[in-house]
Amino acid sequence: MRKRGGRPVGRHARDRRPLVVTVGPVVRRLTLVGVALTAITFGAPVVSATADPKPSLKQLSAEVERLYSEIETLTEQYNGERVRLSAAQRSAELAKKTLAKSEDELTARRQKASLFAQNSYMTGGLGSALALVSGGGGDPSAYLDQASTTYALEQQQGEEVAEVSKAMEAAARAKASATARQSEVKKLLSSLDGRRTKIEKLVKRAESNLYSKVAGSVGVGRATRISFPIVGDGKAAEAARWALSQQMKPYVWGAAGPSSFDCSGLVLAAYQHVGISLPHYTGDQWTAGTHLASKDDLRPGDLVFFYGDLHHVGIYIGGGYMVHAPHTGDVVRVAKMGNRPFAGGVRIAD
Repeated sequence: MRKRGGRPVGRHARDRRPLVVTVGPVVRRLTLVGVALTAITFGAPVVSATADPKPSLKQLSAEVERLYSEIETLTEQYNGERVRLSAAQRSAELAKKTLAKSEDELTARRQKASLFAQNSYMTGGLGSALALVSGGGGDPSAYLDQASTTYALEQQQGEEVAEVSKAMEAAARAKASATARQSEVKKLLSSLDGRRTKIEKLVKRAESNLYSKVAGSVGVGRATRISFPIVGDGKAAEAARWALSQQMKPYVWGAAGPSSFDCSGLVLAAYQHVGISLPHYTGDQWTAGTHLASKDDLRPGDLVFFYGDLHHVGIYIGGGYMVHAPHTGDVVRVAKMGNRPFAGGVRIAD
């Protein structure tokens, strides 16, 4: 085989020419997309995920304090509705008894009126009495006796009919009253269920691990049992001494002893111990005694109220101190009154 320029010439030499590949338009488009995606992936700046900043101890403490205040407010609203529910249930029961009595009276009145109507029909009423003397031979005095008797029966029958009408109206009013009272009871029960659910959720939140870590910073030091001298020998001083004996028992919303209390429940139990009945609700306890002009007038056993809506109450023990059930997660303890906004004092007994 002859060579040209030192290279072999022939069919095999021709087969060694560079391979040229023709790229179609679709492949070119795919290539461009790939390049673009590569540029976006590796060229775009990387944004790192940053966690939300954790609340500070001060912020958590403020949140716990807010929760406690909200729980106590809701608790006293709940207690107030329980008092109203009890009154509504008593009214409903009374209305039910009144309705039964009215219906019984109506039945008796109807029966009596029916008997008079039958008697009038059988005797012919006043017209029959006149017929007794129309045929002659009648005794005028006997006629007058018969006529007056018949007239009296007719008059009495008319009165009985009127009494039936009154009894029907009374029964209708009693039924409407009983229906309204039952409706009020159902409404209050529904409202109580709603408040109970909300309180339970807030308590669970306030007692969660996150909040329990800072709950100690909300109170004023760790609770300890304190011996505090109570001046006085009346019922109020005795109630204060009893409340002091309940120190270290846990706060439980809606409770009034013997093993746990909320704020108004402790007041109720203390005065119940000395024979004085109080409602389990700060709003009603506020109106249960004599209001005092200022803090200077306070004596041991007086009730001391706090906040504009009166949602917290304690029992004054002297020297600017009170015994109270503070909030969920705490216990019955002695505390300075100045730690809360004072609303007023009420004297229940001497």
